[in-house]
Amino acid sequence: MRYQYTAVDHRNKKSRGFLNADSKADAIARLQDEGLTALSLTGGGEKTEAEPASVWEMEINGSDIHKAKIKKKKLLTIMNQMGIMMKAGVSLSMAMEVLISGEKDKKVKRILEEMNRDLYTGIPISETMTKFRAFPKIITNIIQSGETDGRLDTAFERCAKILEKEIELTAKLKGATGYPIFLLCLTLLLMIVMNLFVLPNFANIFQEFNTDLPAITRFVMSLSSFIMERWYLILLAAFVLVFSFMILKKKSAPFSTAVDRLILRIPAVGPLLRQSYIARLCRIMSSLVESGVDIVKSLEISRDVIPNRFMKEQLTQVVSEVKFGSAINASMAKFPIFDALLVSMIKVGEESGMLFETLDKMASMYEQQTDESTKRLTSALEPAMTIIIAVIVGTVVISIVIPMFSMYSVISGG
Repeated sequence: MRYQYTAVDHRNKKSRGFLNADSKADAIARLQDEGLTALSLTGGGEKTEAEPASVWEMEINGSDIHKAKIKKKKLLTIMNQMGIMMKAGVSLSMAMEVLISGEKDKKVKRILEEMNRDLYTGIPISETMTKFRAFPKIITNIIQSGETDGRLDTAFERCAKILEKEIELTAKLKGATGYPIFLLCLTLLLMIVMNLFVLPNFANIFQEFNTDLPAITRFVMSLSSFIMERWYLILLAAFVLVFSFMILKKKSAPFSTAVDRLILRIPAVGPLLRQSYIARLCRIMSSLVESGVDIVKSLEISRDVIPNRFMKEQLTQVVSEVKFGSAINASMAKFPIFDALLVSMIKVGEESGMLFETLDKMASMYEQQTDESTKRLTSALEPAMTIIIAVIVGTVVISIVIPMFSMYSVISGG
């Protein structure tokens, strides 16, 4: 196939021309062999240079891909593919071409295409990654380190490993709350059905017989009546409370810190979250330290991925002290949120010069603890939610059955 190209040489001098090649990738490889970097390549029934999107296309696809996010699973796939191709000796530009040609997601494809154009103009891949919100700081820093030491294949593999562990950890935490949330929704649905169909019918029957009702029956009937008559007020109050909470959590730093601190003190849930945060901290720090990123920057990046504001503030103070020459273990020892085992192991790692290996082992240990705590919490929540449902249903049934017996006695006596 015949291709028309526009390319630049090492002096950034543009040249245009035609060449014959079996494919677009082959054409790019031939230009590289001649010391040229392709800016655009047309012909052969295909085109690599992205055409300007129309207003309609921009409206559909999103006008600013730099602010777009990529799902972690998709990012993991990209990192894995890049790592495999780099290890196999495929050039970076060729690897990007392969990714682009096989990508079906339009948003991701546009990101990859812009990155590829940047690569052709000599911009390092880590630098072009920083333009997109889709790539976290930890990814760009590890890739940058890989460019510096000439081991991009290892850098992509490290990024894939981090993403894989993040996905696993998130899945475990979601799994711990999935079944209890299902039971809670089932309980709410049951209450709605009872208030809509069951209790109003029995209330009419009791009213017809005009008998004295037990206290539990009066309470259940009054509650049902209130819910039926004031349901819109209940929903409004719930909406206002949730909306106010979300606004305060987002806008007020002291409120958000206080809430996050309280969450870490909730029995069973707090320790589980703390373990997962420390596992994430150790995993990311170990990857960054292994990649050659300096300690302070590694701490800052690791701190930024922790979602808990209270823990993040503790880490900010640790970073400040480390900047002035303090050891990481000495700084962490001042804050009870970092347990004695973590502090002592980091001390061993710092003193032995094996901080990466120590953090990696601690990450594995805390990930295992998180897994075990998640299973224990799930096992405890399942019977607890079953008991709550049984209590609600039992209370309603008892409130109906007791006056029914009284009514039966009255009818029998009559």
